Parts: sequence; C-alpha cells; structure tokens
Amino acid sequence: MRQITYRIQRFDGVKSFEQEYSFPHQAGKTILWGLIAIKETLDPTLAFTAACRSAVCGACAVRINGQAFLACETPLDGILDRFGDVLTIEPIQNFKVIRDLVVDWEPKARRLAEAKTWLAPKDEFTAREGCRQAAADFKKITGQINCILCGACASECSKLSANADDFLDPFTYSKVWKFIADTRDKSAKERIKAIVDKGLWKCMHCVECATKCPKGLMPNMDISRLRQLSIKMGYTDNPGARHALAFLQDVEATGRLNETKLSVRSMGLLGAMTKFPFALRLVRRGKLNPLHCSGKVKGHEQIAAILKAVRESER
Repeated sequence: MRQITYRIQRFDGVKSFEQEYSFPHQAGKTILWGLIAIKETLDPTLAFTAACRSAVCGACAVRINGQAFLACETPLDGILDRFGDVLTIEPIQNFKVIRDLVVDWEPKARRLAEAKTWLAPKDEFTAREGCRQAAADFKKITGQINCILCGACASECSKLSANADDFLDPFTYSKVWKFIADTRDKSAKERIKAIVDKGLWKCMHCVECATKCPKGLMPNMDISRLRQLSIKMGYTDNPGARHALAFLQDVEATGRLNETKLSVRSMGLLGAMTKFPFALRLVRRGKLNPLHCSGKVKGHEQIAAILKAVRESER
C-alpha cells in the first residue's frame, strides 16, 4: 500500500525538533485528515488546532513545504501531486509557537484592538432599532467579511518576517478597511489616525498575503485603499505619503522619475543625506547621474490625459 510521510516541526516548550510519521494513503482526504490520523493512531502527543473542519473557523492553518495552507480544506492528493509523498508540516510563521503546530494569537488580538477593529455606529442608529444597512452597501464589504483570521496572510508576509515591530498583520489592515467602507460606521478618520503610523506605508508589495489567503481576499489592495484615503484626509506628513506624492508630481510633470529629487522630497534633506553612501555607489557604477536634466518623455500628453481621467473618475 502507498505510504505517505509527514515531517512535522515540533516544539515541546523548550526545544524544536523534526519528527516523521508514515501512514497509509487514502484518496480524497485533506491535510487535516492526515494530522488527525497521526494523533489518533500514531502519536497522541502531537498538538495542533482544528475545530469546524469546514474552512470557517480558521484554526487549522499550517505551513506545508514552506507555504501556508488551511489544512481542513486543502486536498491531500493535490498537495502530494505537487510536492511528492513526503511533506514538511510546520506551524505558520510570524507567530509565537506554543507547542508543535499551535501558535499564540494573543499578541495578534492585541494588535487588532490597537487598530480599533470594531463597528462605531453612526449617531442615527439606536440600540432599539439596530444598525440597518442596504443590501447594496453590505455587498461592498462582503469580501473583507469573509476573513476567518486563519493567519495565512501574516505567515507569508515578507514585511512581518523582516520586522514585525513597525507593521501590523495584513488581516488587520483588511479589517480596518472593512469598517471604513461600512456605511454604518462613523469613525473613518479615527481609524486612519490609529494606523497611519503603524506601518501603513511599509508594505513591501510582495503580494504573498493575497496569493496565500484561502478566501481570496487581497489585503494588499486594502492597504492601498487605506493609503489613498489617508492622503485625502490630510495625513501627508510622513515619508510614505511624501514619497507617493513626489512620485506623482514627477510623473505628472515629465513622465519620468527624478531619483535625486524624489529622495529629498520623500525623506527631507537631512533624511536624504543618510542615503548619501548608497547614492555615491550608484554614481560610481553609472546607475545615477545627479547632473542629468531630462525633459518630458515622448507621449507625455497621453500620461497627462490618463491622470486627468483618473481624477475626474474619483469626483
């Protein structure tokens, strides 16, 4: 009979170690079925979380061969076809591991609370009448509502892996956008104020959050929407907003970027001076000519027309 093997990254509270489990293959099963089969027949000490088994609770996210999946809805045969009969199972990353595949959500919950991810009803609503909403308005936020907080987006987030201290989890930004887009909510400005200095402009655009979300959400797009709204609300005194506006200014003026001016406009003169060693290396290698004065690109009028059309569509 065909045997499959799970190599599971385990943690006993002190040390990490890898343990292999081999068991008979059964067609039509899921990754979670394999974990349950190990626990029930081979090793009752194996720890993992799972509840609904229907891709609703989000409890069973794990990493399989270096990528986050929701174990209860991921077909085992599809993964075996992709990676072979030996799979490496790890806890989702960018979380503190409690034991084996079990991670600690408490720090993530605190970060969600800091971002004020709850409804602040408009004054027109009452406890007696409730917060009524038109079906068309509800449909505008159904995507973000489908987030089940499985943590797959946070697990594969390149920014969190580099430094989690100055960036919120991708699902947090999606939650914030959901409430801002909710027609029943009155606290859009407070929500933007709460997150504008918490990494809103530090997303690396790796798009791993979108590609790994089992529900098809796109936290990267929600981050972009939050950035645009923050500028419209006047939160422009930060490097990220200044960089975006300087970028637009250059494209609008000539159709090309002026890297020298872009740095100064984004970080200020003193901030740009800290990048001087890097700029000097670019000059030495012919990558940057600080004396180059370029004119408008060919077809600049078409760029101007596109920008004008975008602005008119946003009115």
